[in-house]
Amino acid sequence: MKIFEQIESEVQSYARSFPRVFNKAQGEYLYDEDGTRYLDFLAGAGTLNYGHNNPMFKEKLLEYIHSDGITHGLDLHTKAKGEFLEAFNEKILKPRGLNYVMQFTGPTGTNAVEAALKLARNITGRENIISFTNGFHGVTMGALAATGNSHHRGAAGVSLSGVSRMPYDGYLGDDIDTTLYLDKVLSDSSSGIDKPAAVIVETVQGEGGINAASFTWLQELEKVCRKHDVLLIVDDIQAGCGRTGTYFSFEEAGIKPDIVTLSKSLGGYGLPFAVVLFSPELDQWKPGEHNGTFRGNNFAFVTAKAAIDCYWSDDTFAKDVQMKGRYVKERLEQIAKEYGDGNFSTRGRGMFQGINCVSGELADKITSKAFQNGLMIETSGADDQVIKLLCPLIISMDNLKAGIDILENAIREVCAKEDSFMEQKKYFDQVSLAS
Repeated sequence: MKIFEQIESEVQSYARSFPRVFNKAQGEYLYDEDGTRYLDFLAGAGTLNYGHNNPMFKEKLLEYIHSDGITHGLDLHTKAKGEFLEAFNEKILKPRGLNYVMQFTGPTGTNAVEAALKLARNITGRENIISFTNGFHGVTMGALAATGNSHHRGAAGVSLSGVSRMPYDGYLGDDIDTTLYLDKVLSDSSSGIDKPAAVIVETVQGEGGINAASFTWLQELEKVCRKHDVLLIVDDIQAGCGRTGTYFSFEEAGIKPDIVTLSKSLGGYGLPFAVVLFSPELDQWKPGEHNGTFRGNNFAFVTAKAAIDCYWSDDTFAKDVQMKGRYVKERLEQIAKEYGDGNFSTRGRGMFQGINCVSGELADKITSKAFQNGLMIETSGADDQVIKLLCPLIISMDNLKAGIDILENAIREVCAKEDSFMEQKKYFDQVSLAS
Protein backbone atom coordinates (compact mmCIF):
# COMPACT_ATOMS: atom_id res chain seq x y z
CA MET A 1 0.00 0.00 0.00
CA LYS A 2 1.56 3.25 -1.15
CA ILE A 3 -0.28 5.24 1.53
CA PHE A 4 2.51 4.37 3.99
CA GLU A 5 5.13 5.88 1.70
CA GLN A 6 2.96 8.89 0.93
CA ILE A 7 1.95 10.02 4.39
CA GLU A 8 3.77 8.16 7.19
CA SER A 9 6.81 9.83 8.72
CA GLU A 10 10.35 8.65 8.04
CA VAL A 11 10.67 8.00 11.79
CA GLN A 12 9.14 4.53 11.35
CA SER A 13 11.59 1.72 12.13
CA TYR A 14 10.10 -1.77 12.55
CA ALA A 15 8.24 -1.40 9.27
CA ARG A 16 11.59 -1.13 7.51
CA SER A 17 12.76 -4.46 8.91
CA PHE A 18 9.46 -6.21 8.26
CA PRO A 19 8.06 -4.67 5.04
CA ARG A 20 4.66 -6.34 4.92
CA VAL A 21 1.09 -5.27 5.63
CA PHE A 22 -0.12 -7.36 8.58
CA ASN A 23 -3.80 -7.86 9.25
CA LYS A 24 -4.25 -10.82 11.62
CA ALA A 25 -2.58 -12.28 14.68
CA GLN A 26 -3.16 -15.16 17.06
CA GLY A 27 -0.97 -16.56 19.81
CA GLU A 28 2.61 -16.63 18.55
CA TYR A 29 1.64 -16.00 14.92
CA LEU A 30 1.31 -12.91 12.74
CA TYR A 31 -0.27 -13.00 9.26
CA ASP A 32 0.18 -10.56 6.41
CA GLU A 33 -2.58 -9.58 3.98
CA ASP A 34 -1.46 -12.31 1.56
CA GLY A 35 -2.04 -14.92 4.25
CA THR A 36 1.64 -15.62 4.88
CA ARG A 37 2.22 -16.74 8.47
CA TYR A 38 5.15 -15.65 10.62
CA LEU A 39 6.33 -16.87 13.98
CA ASP A 40 6.56 -13.75 16.12
CA PHE A 41 9.78 -13.50 18.12
CA LEU A 42 9.30 -9.72 18.36
CA ALA A 43 6.04 -9.74 20.34
CA GLY A 44 5.44 -6.02 20.31
CA ALA A 45 8.94 -5.38 21.69
CA GLY A 46 7.93 -7.28 24.81
CA THR A 47 4.32 -6.09 25.00
CA LEU A 48 2.74 -9.44 24.12
CA ASN A 49 4.08 -11.86 26.73
CA TYR A 50 0.73 -13.66 26.63
CA GLY A 51 0.50 -13.73 22.84
CA HIS A 52 -1.71 -12.03 20.29
CA ASN A 53 -5.46 -11.95 20.94
CA ASN A 54 -5.27 -14.22 23.96
CA PRO A 55 -8.71 -15.87 23.91
CA MET A 56 -9.16 -15.75 27.69
CA PHE A 57 -8.46 -12.02 27.77
CA LYS A 58 -10.54 -11.36 24.66
CA GLU A 59 -13.60 -12.93 26.25
CA LYS A 60 -13.33 -10.72 29.35
CA LEU A 61 -12.75 -7.60 27.25
CA LEU A 62 -15.73 -8.26 24.98
CA GLU A 63 -17.96 -8.88 28.00
CA TYR A 64 -16.85 -5.56 29.46
CA ILE A 65 -17.49 -3.69 26.21
CA HIS A 66 -20.91 -5.27 25.71
CA SER A 67 -21.88 -4.28 29.25
CA ASP A 68 -21.05 -0.61 28.50
CA GLY A 69 -18.21 -0.63 31.00
CA ILE A 70 -16.30 2.60 31.61
CA THR A 71 -13.85 3.26 28.76
CA HIS A 72 -12.18 6.44 29.96
CA GLY A 73 -12.24 7.51 33.56
CA LEU A 74 -9.31 9.84 34.29
CA ASP A 75 -8.31 8.74 37.81
CA LEU A 76 -11.89 8.11 38.97
CA HIS A 77 -12.58 5.00 40.99
CA THR A 78 -14.07 2.40 38.65
CA LYS A 79 -15.03 -1.20 39.18
CA ALA A 80 -12.46 -2.34 36.60
CA LYS A 81 -9.67 -0.45 38.34
CA GLY A 82 -10.67 -1.75 41.75
CA GLU A 83 -10.73 -5.36 40.59
CA PHE A 84 -7.32 -4.99 38.95
CA LEU A 85 -5.84 -3.45 42.11
CA GLU A 86 -7.29 -6.24 44.22
CA ALA A 87 -5.88 -8.94 41.94
CA PHE A 88 -2.44 -7.28 41.73
CA ASN A 89 -2.23 -6.82 45.48
CA GLU A 90 -3.40 -10.33 46.39
CA LYS A 91 -1.63 -12.37 43.69
CA ILE A 92 1.47 -10.33 42.83
CA LEU A 93 2.50 -8.12 45.74
CA LYS A 94 1.51 -10.03 48.88
CA PRO A 95 2.95 -13.43 47.87
CA ARG A 96 6.29 -11.68 47.23
CA GLY A 97 6.24 -9.74 50.49
CA LEU A 98 6.08 -6.41 48.65
CA ASN A 99 4.26 -3.46 50.17
CA TYR A 100 3.87 -0.95 47.34
CA VAL A 101 1.31 1.67 46.44
CA MET A 102 0.52 2.15 42.76
CA GLN A 103 0.49 5.32 40.70
CA PHE A 104 -1.27 5.27 37.33
CA THR A 105 0.68 7.36 34.84
CA GLY A 106 0.30 8.07 31.15
CA PRO A 107 -0.02 4.83 29.18
CA THR A 108 3.56 4.21 28.01
CA GLY A 109 6.73 3.08 29.71
CA THR A 110 8.48 6.40 29.32
CA ASN A 111 5.55 8.06 31.16
CA ALA A 112 6.18 5.76 34.12
CA VAL A 113 9.90 6.54 34.09
CA GLU A 114 9.23 10.29 33.98
CA ALA A 115 6.96 9.99 37.01
CA ALA A 116 9.48 7.84 38.90
CA LEU A 117 12.33 10.30 38.34
CA LYS A 118 10.12 13.24 39.23
CA LEU A 119 8.96 11.56 42.44
CA ALA A 120 12.52 10.70 43.48
CA ARG A 121 13.65 14.28 42.95
CA ASN A 122 10.69 15.70 44.83
CA ILE A 123 11.22 13.40 47.82
CA THR A 124 14.95 13.89 48.18
CA GLY A 125 15.28 17.48 47.01
CA ARG A 126 18.19 16.37 44.81
CA GLU A 127 18.44 16.70 41.05
CA ASN A 128 21.01 14.15 39.91
CA ILE A 129 20.06 10.65 38.78
CA ILE A 130 22.50 7.77 38.28
CA SER A 131 21.85 5.62 35.21
CA PHE A 132 24.04 3.05 33.47
CA THR A 133 25.92 2.51 30.24
CA ASN A 134 23.71 0.93 27.55
CA GLY A 135 20.58 1.64 29.58
CA PHE A 136 17.35 2.51 27.78
CA HIS A 137 14.47 4.15 29.64
CA GLY A 138 12.41 5.95 27.00
CA VAL A 139 12.50 8.87 24.60
CA THR A 140 10.73 11.68 26.46
CA MET A 141 13.13 14.25 27.83
CA GLY A 142 13.67 13.05 31.40
CA ALA A 143 13.80 9.37 30.49
CA LEU A 144 15.95 10.16 27.46
CA ALA A 145 18.55 11.87 29.64
CA ALA A 146 18.91 8.54 31.48
CA THR A 147 19.18 6.58 28.21
CA GLY A 148 22.65 5.69 26.97
CA ASN A 149 22.08 5.36 23.22
CA SER A 150 23.45 8.42 21.41
CA HIS A 151 21.17 7.84 18.41
CA HIS A 152 18.12 8.45 20.56
CA ARG A 153 19.62 11.19 22.73
CA GLY A 154 20.89 13.09 19.71
CA ALA A 155 17.38 13.42 18.31
CA ALA A 156 16.40 15.66 21.23
CA GLY A 157 18.26 18.62 19.74
CA VAL A 158 19.08 20.07 23.15
CA SER A 159 21.56 19.37 25.92
CA LEU A 160 20.20 16.76 28.34
CA SER A 161 21.17 17.18 31.98
CA GLY A 162 20.44 15.91 35.47
CA VAL A 163 21.94 12.44 34.94
CA SER A 164 25.35 10.91 35.64
CA ARG A 165 26.19 7.64 33.91
CA MET A 166 28.02 4.75 35.55
CA PRO A 167 29.38 1.49 34.10
CA TYR A 168 26.88 -1.39 34.14
CA ASP A 169 27.79 -4.84 35.36
CA GLY A 170 30.47 -6.28 33.07
CA TYR A 171 31.01 -3.05 31.16
CA LEU A 172 34.64 -2.84 32.29
CA GLY A 173 35.20 -6.59 32.19
CA ASP A 174 33.94 -9.56 34.15
CA ASP A 175 36.52 -9.14 36.92
CA ILE A 176 35.62 -5.55 37.84
CA ASP A 177 32.77 -4.84 40.27
CA THR A 178 31.49 -1.49 39.05
CA THR A 179 29.40 -0.96 42.20
CA LEU A 180 32.72 -0.33 43.99
CA TYR A 181 33.33 2.56 41.62
CA LEU A 182 29.84 3.93 42.24
CA ASP A 183 30.41 3.68 46.00
CA LYS A 184 33.74 5.48 45.62
CA VAL A 185 32.40 8.46 43.65
CA LEU A 186 29.43 8.83 46.01
CA SER A 187 31.79 8.74 49.01
CA ASP A 188 34.14 11.36 47.60
CA SER A 189 32.86 14.94 47.68
CA SER A 190 35.44 15.84 45.03
CA SER A 191 34.43 13.13 42.54
CA GLY A 192 32.38 15.60 40.56
CA ILE A 193 29.28 13.42 40.87
CA ASP A 194 26.57 15.12 42.88
CA LYS A 195 24.73 12.96 45.40
CA PRO A 196 21.80 11.59 43.40
CA ALA A 197 18.13 11.38 44.18
CA ALA A 198 18.02 7.88 42.74
CA VAL A 199 19.74 5.16 40.78
CA ILE A 200 17.72 3.73 37.87
CA VAL A 201 18.62 0.33 36.47
CA GLU A 202 17.34 -2.48 34.25
CA THR A 203 18.23 -5.91 35.63
CA VAL A 204 18.40 -7.06 31.99
CA GLN A 205 19.09 -4.32 29.47
CA GLY A 206 16.78 -5.00 26.54
CA GLU A 207 17.54 -2.32 23.96
CA GLY A 208 21.11 -2.10 25.25
CA GLY A 209 21.94 -5.61 24.05
CA ILE A 210 20.40 -8.14 26.49
CA ASN A 211 23.01 -7.43 29.14
CA ALA A 212 21.99 -9.27 32.30
CA ALA A 213 23.30 -8.04 35.64
CA SER A 214 24.38 -10.75 38.06
CA PHE A 215 22.36 -11.19 41.23
CA THR A 216 25.47 -10.37 43.25
CA TRP A 217 25.94 -7.08 41.39
CA LEU A 218 22.29 -6.14 41.96
CA GLN A 219 22.62 -6.94 45.65
CA GLU A 220 25.74 -4.79 45.94
CA LEU A 221 24.01 -1.99 44.04
CA GLU A 222 21.18 -2.05 46.56
CA LYS A 223 23.70 -1.91 49.43
CA VAL A 224 25.39 1.15 47.89
CA CYS A 225 22.03 2.88 47.53
CA ARG A 226 21.13 2.17 51.14
CA LYS A 227 24.56 3.30 52.36
CA HIS A 228 24.24 6.68 50.65
CA ASP A 229 20.52 7.20 51.23
CA VAL A 230 19.76 7.02 47.51
CA LEU A 231 16.51 5.62 46.12
CA LEU A 232 16.72 2.50 43.96
CA ILE A 233 14.49 2.45 40.87
CA VAL A 234 14.17 -0.77 38.85
CA ASP A 235 12.89 -0.22 35.32
CA ASP A 236 10.98 -3.47 34.76
CA ILE A 237 9.12 -2.28 31.69
CA GLN A 238 10.55 -4.87 29.30
CA ALA A 239 12.09 -7.39 31.70
CA GLY A 240 9.02 -7.62 33.95
CA CYS A 241 5.68 -9.44 33.82
CA GLY A 242 7.37 -12.85 33.67
CA ARG A 243 9.91 -12.29 30.90
CA THR A 244 12.88 -13.49 33.01
CA GLY A 245 10.94 -16.36 34.61
CA THR A 246 9.51 -14.53 37.63
CA TYR A 247 6.89 -11.78 37.63
CA PHE A 248 9.44 -9.12 38.60
CA SER A 249 12.91 -9.47 37.13
CA PHE A 250 14.56 -8.62 40.46
CA GLU A 251 12.91 -11.35 42.54
CA GLU A 252 15.67 -13.96 42.30
CA ALA A 253 18.27 -11.38 43.32
CA GLY A 254 16.41 -10.90 46.61
CA ILE A 255 16.41 -7.11 46.41
CA LYS A 256 13.55 -4.72 47.15
CA PRO A 257 13.61 -1.57 45.01
CA ASP A 258 12.13 1.61 46.40
CA ILE A 259 10.41 2.30 43.09
CA VAL A 260 9.46 0.01 40.17
CA THR A 261 8.20 0.99 36.73
CA LEU A 262 5.96 -1.36 34.72
CA SER A 263 4.33 -1.15 31.30
CA LYS A 264 4.46 -3.20 28.05
CA SER A 265 2.96 -6.60 28.99
CA LEU A 266 1.26 -5.30 32.12
CA GLY A 267 -2.01 -4.80 30.20
CA GLY A 268 -1.87 -8.36 28.92
CA TYR A 269 -3.57 -7.75 25.59
CA GLY A 270 -1.25 -5.17 24.09
CA LEU A 271 -3.34 -2.31 25.46
CA PRO A 272 -1.41 0.79 26.62
CA PHE A 273 -0.92 0.74 30.37
CA ALA A 274 1.84 1.89 32.72
CA VAL A 275 2.26 2.25 36.47
CA VAL A 276 4.82 3.18 39.10
CA LEU A 277 5.07 1.13 42.27
CA PHE A 278 6.71 2.60 45.36
CA SER A 279 6.94 2.22 49.10
CA PRO A 280 4.06 3.91 50.98
CA GLU A 281 6.39 6.29 52.83
CA LEU A 282 7.47 7.68 49.45
CA ASP A 283 3.92 8.58 48.51
CA GLN A 284 4.43 12.30 49.01
CA TRP A 285 2.59 13.54 45.92
CA LYS A 286 0.14 16.39 46.35
CA PRO A 287 -3.25 15.79 44.68
CA GLY A 288 -2.94 16.30 40.93
CA GLU A 289 0.76 17.14 41.16
CA HIS A 290 1.48 14.61 38.43
CA ASN A 291 -1.37 13.67 36.13
CA GLY A 292 -2.37 12.83 32.57
CA THR A 293 -5.61 12.48 30.66
CA PHE A 294 -4.98 8.83 29.81
CA ARG A 295 -3.69 7.59 33.15
CA GLY A 296 -6.51 5.09 33.57
CA ASN A 297 -7.09 2.66 30.68
CA ASN A 298 -10.08 0.68 31.90
CA PHE A 299 -9.90 -1.78 29.01
CA ALA A 300 -6.34 -2.55 30.09
CA PHE A 301 -7.48 -2.95 33.70
CA VAL A 302 -9.80 -5.73 32.54
CA THR A 303 -7.18 -7.61 30.52
CA ALA A 304 -4.44 -7.01 33.11
CA LYS A 305 -6.63 -8.62 35.77
CA ALA A 306 -7.35 -11.51 33.40
CA ALA A 307 -3.61 -12.02 32.88
CA ILE A 308 -2.99 -12.16 36.62
CA ASP A 309 -5.90 -14.52 37.24
CA CYS A 310 -5.00 -16.84 34.35
CA TYR A 311 -1.24 -17.01 34.75
CA TRP A 312 -0.17 -15.78 38.18
CA SER A 313 -2.55 -17.40 40.65
CA ASP A 314 0.18 -19.99 41.35
CA ASP A 315 3.71 -20.76 40.13
CA THR A 316 2.75 -23.09 37.25
CA PHE A 317 3.23 -20.48 34.53
CA ALA A 318 6.50 -19.21 36.01
CA LYS A 319 7.92 -22.73 36.05
CA ASP A 320 6.89 -23.21 32.42
CA VAL A 321 8.66 -19.98 31.42
CA GLN A 322 11.77 -21.04 33.35
CA MET A 323 11.77 -24.42 31.59
CA LYS A 324 11.50 -22.75 28.19
CA GLY A 325 14.24 -20.33 29.19
CA ARG A 326 16.59 -23.22 29.92
CA TYR A 327 15.82 -24.67 26.49
CA VAL A 328 16.51 -21.33 24.80
CA LYS A 329 19.81 -20.97 26.65
CA GLU A 330 20.93 -24.47 25.65
CA ARG A 331 20.02 -23.98 21.99
CA LEU A 332 21.65 -20.55 21.72
CA GLU A 333 24.84 -21.77 23.35
CA GLN A 334 25.00 -24.65 20.86
CA ILE A 335 24.40 -22.29 17.93
CA ALA A 336 27.03 -19.81 19.13
CA LYS A 337 29.57 -22.60 19.57
CA GLU A 338 28.91 -24.18 16.17
CA TYR A 339 28.68 -21.14 13.92
CA GLY A 340 30.35 -18.26 15.69
CA ASP A 341 33.94 -19.34 15.11
CA GLY A 342 34.63 -18.36 18.70
CA ASN A 343 33.24 -14.85 18.24
CA PHE A 344 29.54 -15.31 19.00
CA SER A 345 28.33 -15.23 22.61
CA THR A 346 25.00 -15.62 24.37
CA ARG A 347 23.46 -13.38 26.96
CA GLY A 348 20.28 -12.75 28.94
CA ARG A 349 18.07 -14.56 31.41
CA GLY A 350 14.88 -16.60 31.24
CA MET A 351 13.05 -15.95 27.98
CA PHE A 352 14.92 -12.69 27.53
CA GLN A 353 18.00 -13.92 25.68
CA GLY A 354 20.05 -13.20 22.61
CA ILE A 355 23.15 -13.93 20.53
CA ASN A 356 25.87 -11.33 20.19
CA CYS A 357 27.03 -11.50 16.57
CA VAL A 358 29.66 -8.76 17.14
CA SER A 359 28.74 -7.13 13.82
CA GLY A 360 25.48 -5.26 13.35
CA GLU A 361 25.70 -5.86 9.61
CA LEU A 362 25.95 -9.61 10.15
CA ALA A 363 23.07 -9.63 12.66
CA ASP A 364 20.91 -7.71 10.19
CA LYS A 365 21.64 -10.22 7.42
CA ILE A 366 20.68 -13.06 9.74
CA THR A 367 17.39 -11.51 10.90
CA SER A 368 16.50 -10.56 7.32
CA LYS A 369 17.08 -14.15 6.20
CA ALA A 370 15.02 -15.42 9.14
CA PHE A 371 12.13 -13.13 8.14
CA GLN A 372 12.25 -14.51 4.59
CA ASN A 373 11.79 -17.94 6.16
CA GLY A 374 8.86 -17.00 8.38
CA LEU A 375 10.39 -15.66 11.61
CA MET A 376 10.07 -12.11 12.91
CA ILE A 377 13.01 -11.30 15.14
CA GLU A 378 14.85 -8.05 15.90
CA THR A 379 18.28 -6.84 16.91
CA SER A 380 19.43 -4.68 19.80
CA GLY A 381 22.62 -3.25 21.26
CA ALA A 382 24.64 -0.14 20.52
CA ASP A 383 25.39 -1.34 16.98
CA ASP A 384 22.36 -3.65 16.59
CA GLN A 385 24.80 -6.53 16.92
CA VAL A 386 22.66 -8.68 19.25
CA ILE A 387 19.83 -10.85 17.91
CA LYS A 388 17.10 -10.64 20.52
CA LEU A 389 14.63 -13.45 21.21
CA LEU A 390 11.44 -11.96 22.59
CA CYS A 391 8.73 -14.48 21.70
CA PRO A 392 5.43 -14.71 23.63
CA LEU A 393 5.86 -16.61 26.88
CA ILE A 394 2.85 -18.78 26.05
CA ILE A 395 4.52 -20.16 22.90
CA SER A 396 4.29 -23.93 22.51
CA MET A 397 7.50 -25.92 22.78
CA ASP A 398 7.05 -27.09 19.18
CA ASN A 399 6.88 -23.52 17.92
CA LEU A 400 9.72 -22.39 20.18
CA LYS A 401 11.86 -25.12 18.64
CA ALA A 402 10.64 -24.26 15.13
CA GLY A 403 11.49 -20.59 15.58
CA ILE A 404 14.99 -21.30 16.85
CA ASP A 405 15.45 -23.80 14.00
CA ILE A 406 14.66 -21.01 11.51
CA LEU A 407 17.13 -18.74 13.29
CA GLU A 408 19.82 -21.43 13.29
CA ASN A 409 19.32 -22.11 9.58
CA ALA A 410 19.58 -18.39 8.84
CA ILE A 411 22.80 -18.15 10.85
CA ARG A 412 24.22 -21.21 9.08
CA GLU A 413 23.40 -19.84 5.61
CA VAL A 414 24.60 -16.30 6.26
CA CYS A 415 27.81 -17.38 8.00
CA ALA A 416 28.58 -19.81 5.15
CA LYS A 417 28.26 -16.97 2.65
CA GLU A 418 30.40 -14.72 4.82
CA ASP A 419 33.10 -17.39 5.06
CA SER A 420 32.99 -17.92 1.31
CA PHE A 421 33.29 -14.18 0.71
CA MET A 422 36.25 -13.89 3.07
CA GLU A 423 38.01 -16.81 1.39
CA GLN A 424 37.52 -15.20 -2.02
CA LYS A 425 38.74 -11.85 -0.68
CA LYS A 426 41.79 -13.50 0.83
CA TYR A 427 42.55 -15.21 -2.49
CA PHE A 428 42.23 -12.03 -4.55
CA ASP A 429 44.29 -10.08 -2.00
CA GLN A 430 47.05 -12.67 -2.38
CA VAL A 431 46.85 -12.51 -6.18
CA SER A 432 47.00 -8.73 -6.05
CA LEU A 433 50.08 -8.80 -3.82
CA ALA A 434 51.78 -11.37 -6.06
CA SER A 435 51.25 -9.22 -9.16
